[in-house]
Amino acid sequence: MRPYTPPTDPFLDVVYSDAQLLVLDKPSGLLTVPGRDPAHKDSLASRAQQEYPDALIVHRLDMDTSGLVVMARGAEVHRQLSGLFQDRQVEKSYLARVWGEPEQDEGEVDLPLICDWPNRPRQKVCFESGKASRTRWQKLDSDGGTSLLRLLPITGRSHQLRVHMQAIGHPILGDPFYAHPDAENAAPRLLLHAQELGFEHPTLARPMHFFCDAGSEFQSSTN
Repeated sequence: MRPYTPPTDPFLDVVYSDAQLLVLDKPSGLLTVPGRDPAHKDSLASRAQQEYPDALIVHRLDMDTSGLVVMARGAEVHRQLSGLFQDRQVEKSYLARVWGEPEQDEGEVDLPLICDWPNRPRQKVCFESGKASRTRWQKLDSDGGTSLLRLLPITGRSHQLRVHMQAIGHPILGDPFYAHPDAENAAPRLLLHAQELGFEHPTLARPMHFFCDAGSEFQSSTN
């Protein structure tokens, strides 16, 4: 297992803050919440709570995934925001660079997922007892060897986007769990980024939309 050495510059990237909530840009390599191992205590949540003691995590990104995470400030706002996520009233858009090129310009993956218990935290497709999992995708560009996709999760299962892309033959580059060796070695990190979040502000009752650029790592090598 590789050592846990999360990036520290910037220590905390605040995209938006008010008295009710925070929106943060999590770097790849940083846990969303502390792990059980004391060596894994550094996380986005613990960093945020140093500056905002009332901050509570609402949803998570995988350690290797970068991008937008919203945190509630206080228990009541946490309840409201959690309800929005549960009721699928949050618009989420991810960017991923994947191996190969899908034949279609867009599509939907509908494959049930379950924890691959002997190999946890890996997940797997299971038609007998898996939970319903759906992902829409759109092809943005391709260089022949890899493609840039916009991923729109309809459900929010653990590792959903990563397993669904592998299942249709286009694993995400740099994925240590689900990519074959060529795809894993094609990037220095998992090229999956939570780029957009949209939801109604729980107290201001107005639509909020946040965008976080994925950066140059996601560009085609031919650009």
